[in-house]
Amino acid sequence: MHAVDITMHLSKFTDYALRVCLYLGAHPERLVPISEMARAHDLSQSNLMKVVHQLVEGGFLSSTRGRSGGIRLARPAEEIRLGAVARYMESDGAMVDCSSCILRGSCGLVPALHEARMAFFAVLDSQTLDRAVKSHPRMLPILRSAADKQGSGACGAAPATAPARPRRVEDPTPVK
Repeated sequence: MHAVDITMHLSKFTDYALRVCLYLGAHPERLVPISEMARAHDLSQSNLMKVVHQLVEGGFLSSTRGRSGGIRLARPAEEIRLGAVARYMESDGAMVDCSSCILRGSCGLVPALHEARMAFFAVLDSQTLDRAVKSHPRMLPILRSAADKQGSGACGAAPATAPARPRRVEDPTPVK
């Protein structure tokens, strides 16, 4: 008989949302550009923009548009529960897909999985963003130093910059 590994995991969308919140929790004093977080975590800026949009809609972040704009936490990190962020970002779907199972509607596993999911979120609900940022002695220094490495890109990679657009040069000779 083979052991079945049913692991609880968060979607990448939720993973990125928590990374964004942790980063902003380490920089509460300023607006942070999405591009900075993308470089710090070596993630796609377009994916992070979608995550940030969702977090703004959920009231976790506030955003300011414009050249000197960016995002910040909408409330103090002490008031943001990790469970609330994760629950908001995760769909309310079941942990397993029962749609093609012969036991659909008659399975005793579904209530246990629902209970496990609720316990998972309850543990996250007990943790604030502030506590998560400060819980490991190296986390805050790493997140703060990532902002200092603006020019070097994430993990020593070259910074992601848009290619220069070619300038249009007018031909000085008249057309005949």
